[in-house]
Amino acid sequence: MKNSNTIDNSVVKNVYINKYMGRWYEIARFPHSFEKDLVGVTATYKLLDNNRIEVLNQGYDKTLEGKLKIAKGKAKIPNPEEPGKLKVSFFLFFYADYFILELDSTDYQYALVGSSSENYLWILSRTPQMNPETYNMLVGRAKARGYDVNKLGLVLQKVTE
Repeated sequence: MKNSNTIDNSVVKNVYINKYMGRWYEIARFPHSFEKDLVGVTATYKLLDNNRIEVLNQGYDKTLEGKLKIAKGKAKIPNPEEPGKLKVSFFLFFYADYFILELDSTDYQYALVGSSSENYLWILSRTPQMNPETYNMLVGRAKARGYDVNKLGLVLQKVTE
């Protein structure tokens, strides 16, 4: 296992936060207790005043017909010079790093998101499915950054909405 000193968690330099807002589908993620057994997971971001961001995560327990679980949080950009480095909180004033590592710079159709440690990684898409070429490219970039991509698990999503 690599330590966090070997992870390249440099972020995308140009992020137009208004364009990043909206719904993202989790295509793959590292396992975590707070998302255990969740499928059909989405994260929806809404820009509020003062560059604050509302975060709405939701997913279904075990199956796409399971109980819907919702977590509402907030995010902020601590340094406007680094818009790819956000802080996200779902618990009072405890913030976690949210680093946009890779981003479709044209249409914002995919993103690779991590943190300051090697323990968090997500592949996100604007659609419930991602073409294999894009997925494989993002997995390759995560691996090149030092992430253990063998820990990535695919997230079951609905085929159509």
